[in-house]
Amino acid sequence: MTRVTEIRYVGYAMPDVQAERAFYADQWKLVEAGEKDGMVHFAADGGEEGYVVRLREAEEKRIDVIALAADSRADVDTLHQKVAASGCKIIFSPKDLYTLGGGYGFRFFSPDGLPFEVSSDVDPRTARELARWEGVPQKISHIVLHSPDHKALVQWFCDVLGFKVSDWLGDFMCFLRCNAAHHRLAILPGPPSLNHVAYDMLSVDDMMVGVNRLKQQGTDIRWGPGRHTAGNNTFSYFTTPAGFAVEYTSELEQVDFDAHEAKVHVPGPKVMDQWGIGVGGPQTMPHPEADKGLFQAVEI
Repeated sequence: MTRVTEIRYVGYAMPDVQAERAFYADQWKLVEAGEKDGMVHFAADGGEEGYVVRLREAEEKRIDVIALAADSRADVDTLHQKVAASGCKIIFSPKDLYTLGGGYGFRFFSPDGLPFEVSSDVDPRTARELARWEGVPQKISHIVLHSPDHKALVQWFCDVLGFKVSDWLGDFMCFLRCNAAHHRLAILPGPPSLNHVAYDMLSVDDMMVGVNRLKQQGTDIRWGPGRHTAGNNTFSYFTTPAGFAVEYTSELEQVDFDAHEAKVHVPGPKVMDQWGIGVGGPQTMPHPEADKGLFQAVEI
């Protein structure tokens, strides 16, 4: 079955680009990957994506695009047909891309109005082999979204983009995979918006090095450190200067894409955090609000 196979990048807009730029460079430890069309791009040093973050200056903070990967131009064309047939509004049909890194892709609004891109043939970068204790992100691990009809959106991602359900937390949070990683997307109830973007770290030690670095530079942890049950990954959550939530994670479970059987985790004291020693909790994370960019496309 033709499907999305990976996450590429998230494009953000905010009033103070320079503060966000300094955060990703100095604290989060991404590396600048170039400027184009007035936007700043950052790559994760351990990954092959040309960039994982794109920053644009705007009067209001919003999500400009969530970019996903497909394996070939033919897959891009097939997915475009499926997205259009599902009734979603197409921003532009498959074409050669002029964003940094090029490629071939299309954009559309999800059923909730968030802007997405699916692309192939994007220029890769050479990943650097990371050493334990560097505390440097490898790549984007997963993205969590809010939806006013989260169960319908789960079904849409499965039926249209080829995701599979890995697990549920009760009936209110679903974890979706598009490759061997336990989840690349997760969906929660709430107004249409991004909840957070998580980055894989080489080890638990690397996550803790990152936590310490942020703390030393004045960015305190919002929730964690801990270990989830679904996916069995460790976590530590923070917010950027613009108020976007980000996560360092490690040891995300690997599963058989075709054969893994979904299960339901019953909510309880140690389900969200098996360790139970961290600070904060879901209630300390930013309160979800409908994204300011719903059904509003940016030019690039």
